[in-house]
Amino acid sequence: MAAVVLSIGGCGNKQQQNYDDYRDTTEVDVIDKPTIYGVAANTTTGDTLKLVTDNGDTLVIDITKAHKEMKVIGKIQQGDRMVVVSDPNKKYGEIVINQNMLLGDWIMPDPIDGGTNVGISIKEGGVAESIEMTNITYRTWKIVDGQLEIISIREGGGQEEEVNYYDITKLTADSLSYKNDEDSYEYSRYKPRDEYGVDIELEQSSLEEFVYQD
Repeated sequence: MAAVVLSIGGCGNKQQQNYDDYRDTTEVDVIDKPTIYGVAANTTTGDTLKLVTDNGDTLVIDITKAHKEMKVIGKIQQGDRMVVVSDPNKKYGEIVINQNMLLGDWIMPDPIDGGTNVGISIKEGGVAESIEMTNITYRTWKIVDGQLEIISIREGGGQEEEVNYYDITKLTADSLSYKNDEDSYEYSRYKPRDEYGVDIELEQSSLEEFVYQD
């Protein structure tokens, strides 16, 4: 069974507050764009996201740019944990990811023989596990600068950990896709079925049990 940090270069000019005025990174006077973790509040609209951060702050973030560039990954839902890559002033969101929607067992046909399903289990607390895979053991996951970081150990590699970063290209209730320059993965969410072939409803994850780990 299976499965970005932009900077603003300072040129001596005062930074504009409209997201359309942001420019590409230069190597001079680089300012990292922060990644914000929090929970979506109930006043979220199509153009703004009200976020109660892990630090206890309440931010209202303009996510027009993220929508425009198709960087809203997963559905924004009240009470779900969100990850936002923003401008330095935390006013405009450039990447928005629903972290809760990543949780679960993700599967695809085995690319070697196609006869079985293999994949990845993305769990609360940053834990990742392999599903029916013998050549790779997934260890941990987290969102870093808008990318999915997965740490794993490959067969024949001893116990040396391999760190890979992926751009998430699709995230829905039933589908997850991510890729980098070398690999791409397209998963479906695993749904257990009873003896009559009917999908079994899984218990929803509890926010109280979800712990983000650096």
